[in-house]
Amino acid sequence: MNCKYFGECGACIDYKDGYDGQLQRKKVINKDRFSSFYDGEISIFRSPQSHYRARSEFKIWHIDDEIHYAMNHIEKKGVVLIDECPQVNQHILALMPKLLVAIKENKIGFKLFGADFLSTTTGDIVISLLYHRKLDSNWEEIAKKISFDLGIFIIGRSRKQKVVIEQDFVIEILNIDNIDYKFKQIENSFTQPNARVNEHMVSWALKNFSDIDGDLLELYCGAGNFTIPFASKFNKVLATEISKSSINAAKDNMILNDVNNIEFVRMSVEEFVQALDGVREFRRMKEIDIESYNINSIFVDPPRSGMDEASCRFSARYEHILYISCNPLTLQRDLEILSETHKIEDMAMFDQFPYTKHVEMGVKLVKKGLK
Repeated sequence: MNCKYFGECGACIDYKDGYDGQLQRKKVINKDRFSSFYDGEISIFRSPQSHYRARSEFKIWHIDDEIHYAMNHIEKKGVVLIDECPQVNQHILALMPKLLVAIKENKIGFKLFGADFLSTTTGDIVISLLYHRKLDSNWEEIAKKISFDLGIFIIGRSRKQKVVIEQDFVIEILNIDNIDYKFKQIENSFTQPNARVNEHMVSWALKNFSDIDGDLLELYCGAGNFTIPFASKFNKVLATEISKSSINAAKDNMILNDVNNIEFVRMSVEEFVQALDGVREFRRMKEIDIESYNINSIFVDPPRSGMDEASCRFSARYEHILYISCNPLTLQRDLEILSETHKIEDMAMFDQFPYTKHVEMGVKLVKKGLK
């Protein structure tokens, strides 16, 4: 990827020697980081070298009567004004200048400070425009016009206010092992930003569950990014997530993909463990017959903070553990606990965030002594 803002924009901080140079550094760092747990080969899954992000956030910067996109400076020297970003997919890239022109021509830039883009690989886009003022009916009428003219969905946000023009979601289609899956992705909710790498992650996870019988327990399921494909590998799947909007989207995604062997429950991991162990009763678990499940596998995809010790100990009850991590440091910490009872059979590195220090890691663990 060539970017004229390398060295200034803080979005990309590791660009020396191009894409392959930054990828090689990540490989070396993480091979060393996990060497005490695993001495096998770590599979590497590359990203497209440019136009890989389907989700992006930009500041809106005002200079006199002009508005610009802006990003934080790499050395924290204020902001860098930009007119393009080769990180974002082609649909967002093409829309960026058109959106600024429409905002200026229709005079809705007053106290606008941010624009968040959520796109699909097929070009559906929802834009969140962030304001330091209350939005009125006049703004809404203008936003409807811009939405129609540009063929996008628009959301206006200000303090304690959300104005939705038509809808606040897009439908993404991911091709995983030659099967198309549809996913409802909601604005301001977590989604995987790199669709191509996401497809690799789900495919890798499916491969590691390919010869396992029984039912699956999933923690931190989000909107069902992994859950929906997992349904084809297991008799039943029980999945938990704390976010109400994500759970609602996950249930919609079951319908979109004609899946009916998943039960989603909106609970934190801590609450779910308490419910399973009989420590507390929850009405949200009332309709779930936990005794009917034959669970010997667990899948976890926690936030950057990883899992706490109790969640690790809970996960270690199961024969098979599949762990996707967006933070190798907390994964390293959690493996100290999980490796007491389990051995690592497979590891992968997914370059979800090129030109940064961040990667996603995948780990397959099997209980020691299991044949």
